[in-house]
Amino acid sequence: MKISFVGTGNVAWHLAQALEEAGHWICEVYSRDTQHARQLATELYDTNIQPDLNFADSEAEVIIIAVSDDALDEIIERIVFPENVIVVHTSGAKSLAEFQKLIEIYSDVFVHTGIFYPLQSFTKGVEMDYKELPICVESKNELIENKLISLAESISDHVTRMDSDERFTLHVAAVFANNFTNYLLTVAHDLLSREQLDFDLLQPLIRNTIDKAFSSNDPASGQTGPAKRGDIETTSRHMEYLQEINPEWMDLYRTMTEQIRARHTSK
Repeated sequence: MKISFVGTGNVAWHLAQALEEAGHWICEVYSRDTQHARQLATELYDTNIQPDLNFADSEAEVIIIAVSDDALDEIIERIVFPENVIVVHTSGAKSLAEFQKLIEIYSDVFVHTGIFYPLQSFTKGVEMDYKELPICVESKNELIENKLISLAESISDHVTRMDSDERFTLHVAAVFANNFTNYLLTVAHDLLSREQLDFDLLQPLIRNTIDKAFSSNDPASGQTGPAKRGDIETTSRHMEYLQEINPEWMDLYRTMTEQIRARHTSK
């Protein structure tokens, strides 16, 4: 298929290269920062840098809008589409109905709409196995949805039809599983760095925690630690220590401890 990208961030950087490797032609890339568009284009074989949001003469069959949720409204308001093109966005939180409404308000031509949501934490330059990448697809038009599924299956073995409510729930869960987990690891790293201790000491524990979470039907079955045991003396000492060095970390520790206690006391 012929595909154009609006946005050149982490998601576009990975998807554009994965789709090209699967045999698709990335016609154009657009970014508000031309240098970013140029950087992505240099990673691709035969891609034009789109100077503005007028895609009226584009050969693209699919336009993938890979921008932040906050930027999506502004992009849709300004973009000019070729008639009958398939337009998708890559957001986990923005519903298809919201997206469709924006298109209907601002587009002067008829276009097909859909969702092409890759469930992953992308970082430019970090290689990944795209065959293991979950991709969630949605469209109100069955023919368009099937085309998007075929497109997704050209790069991934894990493609799922998913409506907007399901995708929103998945996105919330992903924030807990990835973003919040990474922040907790960041806090652990900073705590150890403060005392000049090696963060690598936690690697076996972290890997074991993740392995246990996926080896059972419920990660709660692998919960351990002073909060679950009800070890008040230890958790109190931890909070006193954290209060001295970073009260925000203490608040986070207390909240997590209370949640764990409530979960396992009620069982």
